[in-house]
Amino acid sequence: MARPRRPAPTEGEALISTGTVRLQRDRDDPDGWLVLVNGVPSSYVDLADPTRLDFEYQQWTAAVLDAVHPEPAPLRAAHLGGAGCVLPRCWEATRPGSVQVVFEVDERLVEVVRSAFALRSHPRLRIRVKEGREGVAGLPGGSQDAVVRDAFSGDAVPAHLCTREFLTDVARALAPGGVYVANLADRPPMPRSRAELATALDVFADVALVAEPAQLRGRRYGNVLLVGSSAPLPVPALVRRLSGGAAPARVLHGEEARNFAAGASVITDEALAAARASASSS
Repeated sequence: MARPRRPAPTEGEALISTGTVRLQRDRDDPDGWLVLVNGVPSSYVDLADPTRLDFEYQQWTAAVLDAVHPEPAPLRAAHLGGAGCVLPRCWEATRPGSVQVVFEVDERLVEVVRSAFALRSHPRLRIRVKEGREGVAGLPGGSQDAVVRDAFSGDAVPAHLCTREFLTDVARALAPGGVYVANLADRPPMPRSRAELATALDVFADVALVAEPAQLRGRRYGNVLLVGSSAPLPVPALVRRLSGGAAPARVLHGEEARNFAAGASVITDEALAAARASASSS
């Protein structure tokens, strides 16, 4: 006997702490819902299939984790940025036994998403209303197999989640062989990517950058992944998984990555404070 379907979410826009969130039904799939935060597509949630990843950068993130921590091994993962909790739901389904925590700064967004998609905290998937850097600071050392940053203010990552000091704390929280995966959005000549890459190279023993080939050639705006670890990254596996998927991507590693970051300054808390002081006095 088929289980009764839960009531569908209500389509429309609601106020949240940081602006607005809109839930938009997929006209071609009654189980598909797009979550837009302040008008920007943030998540695509498939109520019937938690393993469905529609956004390219989420497919890349899953491919990175599959290369570093092959399925179906459970993960200890911290997610910075919640929205529809797409990756946590996916890994909960594909990696039974995973223990995950989601840090989302917007309390009202958490309430809307929990209600719409029946997301509930439980011992293996906790959703915490907390700013991402504060959340990482509270993680025990060596406790995470993965830290995933997918936090935005508009189309940019909050600057304090990009600094050397923040990445040093991420590295502290990662277990041996653990991996940091950070999503950012950039446009030619990709200044954000170069600066974040330079900063990661200053903290992690091994670093890679993942992007669509056309973007690296300076032809378009799009998402970029930064990958860092204290252990050697499985580069052949990364290249194989990322180049052969539904959304092929190129991996910059080693000398290519260092050349790409050449000339970019490391992002530090001190530099951000100085820039804010200068802006307030001008």
